[in-house]
Amino acid sequence: MAGGGVSAWVYVLRCRDGSLYTGWTNRLEMRLRAHQAGKGSKYTRSRLPVCLVAAWRKRSEKDARRGEVLFKQLTRPAKLVKLKRWGETKSAARVRSRAALCFG
Repeated sequence: MAGGGVSAWVYVLRCRDGSLYTGWTNRLEMRLRAHQAGKGSKYTRSRLPVCLVAAWRKRSEKDARRGEVLFKQLTRPAKLVKLKRWGETKSAARVRSRAALCFG
């Protein structure tokens, strides 16, 4: 985050079976590589390949954890609407330029 402040990310992956995985991290690109290597989580390990479909930068780990919980509480249709809206934003373009979206 600008000014050297702490930041964290809430991210959503789409798995091979079409399910969505939501998590948070301080280091988005490193976490995506861990998922790619099958070391990100038990859930995604058996559902490779995965694609990054959204990532929201938060001011703190606390905000990221809260954002993860709130996203997980949404219904699947509500999640898909939120993901579609995110994909239409400028921040989506910035994240896409920094991280490989799909990997296997």
